[in-house]
Amino acid sequence: MTKHIAILTSGGDAPGMNACIRAIVIAADRLGYQISGYLRGYNGLLDDQRITLTCERMHNLLQQGGTILHSARCKAFTTEQGLKKAADNLTKSNVDTLFVIGGDGSFRGAHALGQIWEGQIIGLPGTIDNDVAGTDATIGYYTAIETAVSSIDKVRDTADAFDRVFMVEVMGRHAGFLALSAALASASDYVILPERFSNEADTLTQICTQIQQRQAKRGPVSYVIVLAENVWPGGINDLCVRLASQSNMEVKPVILGHVQRGGSPVSQDRLLAVQLGTYAVTLVETSTSGVMVGTYEDKAVTVPLPQTWEDAKPLPDDAVTTMMTLMNERYR
Repeated sequence: MTKHIAILTSGGDAPGMNACIRAIVIAADRLGYQISGYLRGYNGLLDDQRITLTCERMHNLLQQGGTILHSARCKAFTTEQGLKKAADNLTKSNVDTLFVIGGDGSFRGAHALGQIWEGQIIGLPGTIDNDVAGTDATIGYYTAIETAVSSIDKVRDTADAFDRVFMVEVMGRHAGFLALSAALASASDYVILPERFSNEADTLTQICTQIQQRQAKRGPVSYVIVLAENVWPGGINDLCVRLASQSNMEVKPVILGHVQRGGSPVSQDRLLAVQLGTYAVTLVETSTSGVMVGTYEDKAVTVPLPQTWEDAKPLPDDAVTTMMTLMNERYR
């Protein structure tokens, strides 16, 4: 019998989701599988909003940001009734395998669904936050870094022109991967990470001390700080007001926000999406289920879904050490 696979994208969108959809469809089509896509995440699964996906629909999709299947969050899916309805819809449509592209929240939903639906479930990590354990990187992460760095580079120009302090907030939810990478790649002067944040007073003192040291060495200076969202208790505006008062410098806030989720995926995200999507299809006619496909040392691997959120993903030690060294010793 012909296998019927279905794909959905859930949670926050990420550049490269379309590239992943394309890879799955092309690989599945070559094996003669029937391919469907559910619209708007788990909402489409509950409402049975299912479309047919073909190779023809994948034309020029690799470079497009966003997701042609659209995405959403779905409270109804978190209920027992919602899960049962989703399982019934999959069974009625004769779906054998469900691919879920998303982050840890999407994988929690997929795991819950797997407890009551007998079909195969495979997750693929798609989030700019890179906070999913069990994989070196998530689809969309590299593009978000590029977007953040490009914005910080522009901020640096105006910071230098006026000798100002700029506070740039990047996304990441509760993880500092994006903030750390963006700060390193843009030669930012300081970074505030959830994994390394101790308290407000110490952070303000460290920043002010560094600014004073640089002013003493070469006079007026500009200063760019990268802030991971949800770290500072009072938010970025409170931090800017307090830092301005303590440093006697003008401090401007810049919130990059959802611009980091958009744009054409960079080559690294395209390659990752193709690698994971193609590998996921090779698992269709196996007993492997309830797993995420990720990468470890550039090789495709499978990880049980619960491990993607139960195990906290640590920041890379070498990157942290490098940033700390630059923050303490660099005088540009």
